[in-house]
Amino acid sequence: MNNRGQILITIISGIMIFIAGMVFLNFLQPEVNTMMSESGLNCGNSSSDPNLSISDGAKATCLIGEIVVPYFIIIVISVAGGVIVSRFLLWKGL
Repeated sequence: MNNRGQILITIISGIMIFIAGMVFLNFLQPEVNTMMSESGLNCGNSSSDPNLSISDGAKATCLIGEIVVPYFIIIVISVAGGVIVSRFLLWKGL
């Protein structure tokens, strides 16, 4: 296969990785929502009353739970982009 064919296959592979990651995101999002609402962490509580406020550990757990989805999207885009860019760098001989 010539270089143009390899670049085309690489672009298609990168797009497939991106699509597979976004499809998997549809399975990840409900689990994150379940963790936030039904685990007893009470992440939506922003009360200033000290008797109703949540602990620092619960706040940290809620924060980590909320960060999962954006980081997953960044990782999928980075992997797909890395696959595509690596082929262009190899093709140019850099």
